[in-house]
Amino acid sequence: MYKLFFDLVFKRMDPERAHHLAFRWIRTAARIPVLRTFAAAALAPRHKELRTEALGLRMHGPFGLAAGFDKNAVAIDGMTMLGFDHVEIGTVTAQPQPGNPGKRLFRLVADRALINRMGFNNEGSAAVAARLAARLAARNPVFRTTVGVNIGKTKVVPEEEATGDYVTSTERLARHADYLVVNVSSPNTPGLRNLQATEALRPLLTAVREAADRTVTERRVPLLVKIAPDLADEDVDAVADLAVELGLDGIIATNTTIARDSLGLRSAPELTEETGGLSGAPLKERSLEVLRRLHGRVGGDLTLIGVGGIETAEDAWQRILAGATLVQGYSAFIYQGPFWARAIHKGLAARLRNSPYATLAEAVGADTRKATR
Repeated sequence: MYKLFFDLVFKRMDPERAHHLAFRWIRTAARIPVLRTFAAAALAPRHKELRTEALGLRMHGPFGLAAGFDKNAVAIDGMTMLGFDHVEIGTVTAQPQPGNPGKRLFRLVADRALINRMGFNNEGSAAVAARLAARLAARNPVFRTTVGVNIGKTKVVPEEEATGDYVTSTERLARHADYLVVNVSSPNTPGLRNLQATEALRPLLTAVREAADRTVTERRVPLLVKIAPDLADEDVDAVADLAVELGLDGIIATNTTIARDSLGLRSAPELTEETGGLSGAPLKERSLEVLRRLHGRVGGDLTLIGVGGIETAEDAWQRILAGATLVQGYSAFIYQGPFWARAIHKGLAARLRNSPYATLAEAVGADTRKATR
């Protein structure tokens, strides 16, 4: 039914307009108690065997919504209603910004992919912090779920002042986050990916860690960094080593890619040549490679989150075997619709039951362990 609706309605609409329309429907459904209860029962059944502990947090399962869908923390309950075990909001910047002008989101339907050059359009960390605080202050929150907060650099802030920009967002958002993510890997903010170089990344991550610790004294807010799939292998190793050195809690692998030629894209050139980060099915192979490399490098020292090209339960299972404790998706949600998370959970539970592993935690990194024996 969703595929038919997508073909008849969403496919004929501008992608960003369709996104906003679907977003409004999800938010509205989450505000209506009877509809919310019915939807959660149908779309978010729980599987006890998938219960996951990561980053010191307990979750119903390992599958979450990647950053980019809910930039301003307005649909956390709606996305939880649809079955996501955690929701990563953002990317949020210190200053509000409209993002890049003009048409900036493109569907590559033949490739089950998206290209975006949104440019971190968001209301700014002060507004998002107020919204998260109001949600946490509610006596009876609709859903208790894990909320990650992904922060990035404001476009107008010079690269040499980036650290202060990230610190401002950290000071505003850390107390409202179950975990924080430093995004230095989007291709849509000029100069941002330069911050992945270890000489720039070390002072940035150190400052964010210190800001989180002095802002939130009653607990330790887990801190992760999100990296690009376009990093050379030696740079992936360097980031992994730095993350261990600085005592980070994890790495998210990976963000969108600026690559085109090596992906075997089938969509028309006028689409594939659009500027921006590509996400979805074509990213699957490289994201998995980066994840495997990270796990081989850091083992169990860090929590790894696998994202990029995950469409099916088998994709999610392969990320877990490769070393991911948590997995995330976004692009496939656009193509598969509201029953997507349910299908992922059902398939993961079946794979775990048919595997030699007693728990999901035992399966994490199993392929890497086999390869090193």
